[in-house]
Amino acid sequence: MFRTATGRRWTWAAVAVGLLGLVLVGAIGDGTATITGVVVGEDGHPIAGATVRIQATENATTTAADGTFTLTNLVEGQTVTVSAWKDLYYCAKVEGVIPPAAGVRLQLDLYQTDDNPDHPWMLPISDDPTVMTCGFCKPDVTAIWITNAHAGAGTNPRFFSMYNGTDVTGTIPVAPGYLNDFPGTAGICATCHAPGAAIDAPYTTNMNGLEGADLFGVHCDFCHKTAAVYLNPATGLPYDNAPGVLSMDVRRPFHDRDHVELFFGTFDDDNVPEEDTKLPLISESAFCATCHQFSFWGTPIYESYSEWLASPYAEMGVTCQDCHMPAPSVLDGRALTRVATPETGGVERDPMTIHAHTQRGASDVEFLQDTVELTLDATIAADGSILAKVTVKNAKAGHHVPTDYPGRQMILVISAVDADGERLALVDGPVLPEWCGSEASLPGIAYAKILRDVETGESPVVNYWRQTVIESDSRLAAFEVDETFYRFHSGSGPVTVRATVLFRRLFQELAEAKGWDMPDILMEEAQVTIPAGTAG
Repeated sequence: MFRTATGRRWTWAAVAVGLLGLVLVGAIGDGTATITGVVVGEDGHPIAGATVRIQATENATTTAADGTFTLTNLVEGQTVTVSAWKDLYYCAKVEGVIPPAAGVRLQLDLYQTDDNPDHPWMLPISDDPTVMTCGFCKPDVTAIWITNAHAGAGTNPRFFSMYNGTDVTGTIPVAPGYLNDFPGTAGICATCHAPGAAIDAPYTTNMNGLEGADLFGVHCDFCHKTAAVYLNPATGLPYDNAPGVLSMDVRRPFHDRDHVELFFGTFDDDNVPEEDTKLPLISESAFCATCHQFSFWGTPIYESYSEWLASPYAEMGVTCQDCHMPAPSVLDGRALTRVATPETGGVERDPMTIHAHTQRGASDVEFLQDTVELTLDATIAADGSILAKVTVKNAKAGHHVPTDYPGRQMILVISAVDADGERLALVDGPVLPEWCGSEASLPGIAYAKILRDVETGESPVVNYWRQTVIESDSRLAAFEVDETFYRFHSGSGPVTVRATVLFRRLFQELAEAKGWDMPDILMEEAQVTIPAGTAG
């Protein structure tokens, strides 16, 4: 694995499929023939600044002020599809064009500026083969998406244990719980966890009453109908008290109009022009902002967007999607070269243009383990004591680690063991706080945002729906390096110093009470053995 100049992490396999895509593109780019034509609107007037492309290739141009275009470097006699797109318009295409060709005319239609609350959300998948679903046209992409945390946002038992105030089975009362503290209300959880349900009732949508597509949480049809997000131009962040769908402009289609569907995506040459269009926003971090940046009672809780915005990644142009939805999109070891099936209009594409719908996060162990780096140095001092220096770096996360949910912790544990297997006592250095559970009081340091309940004084807490304040925040920002030093008593024979970094989803005592049976994730580990008599 290596990192590009823009910060993207690619594997050699990704490079290979990228080269395959260049071969596919090159097959339509080694000739001398041209195609000329014009792009017009529904009123017949020319449209300037539209992108015209040989579909699924890099061969593209932009229309002039009079709507005309010229595509060059084409193979004479090789049939192609010519596409056109401009922001706020549906895609358009003309199939069966044989270069050289002139007089090709493409019409761009504006997509709707209003929203239809009567639109029934399309199910991602269904056991009923007669029901039209997202998976019907895009089975591979849907099969990848259905495994991620967004798809489970409407059914996640850990979420519901906090919402309802129970254990994960939903049968045993275990505080805290939103509905325990505010009975008779629904809260605003659905604005992010089930935005399709909350769009028309953001303050009264109870998460226990989800139906249909909304049981899939942040589902396909919702995301691909979000046309814009509202951010404060002064801060670049969502407005206060407007989380999730409250800060989104959603365009549910009217099925009695000329264009009966509307899907936003990343391609400007989509193969279903009467339904699809490119939305530049969908490839930008701002698209993620409204559900990953929110304060409760004035206390910032979810901050991964502002953390990214203040990081070097934002300056380098590395987006949330670059890391959480990287190309190629791989299913069963195979890089996808089509978004839709051939039978439903899918066209062959460079696999590096098809972004994975994995939406990788804290549930992806391998992805999580790739975020931090650990360095351990250890020596014996002149007095025989053991000196250890530990460095932890947030090397690859574009936001703090850990981020968002305040129950998450990253715990660094240090130990020194002599030749007899005896743990050496710590003489000097930090020890882990009580809330680290089984690791409490061991040498080390914890990285977490710690909340305190204003009314009860209890800390740490995760019931941020009550009034809380930040008691401490030791998390690591992007590229931040933390160094800690430890001195242990001397021991007999060689001494082995070991450092481990663990990721924990929830404070241990509360996790056990709630039944969150989620083992700690070993992020990094290092070990140094110091031979006897090697004083530094």
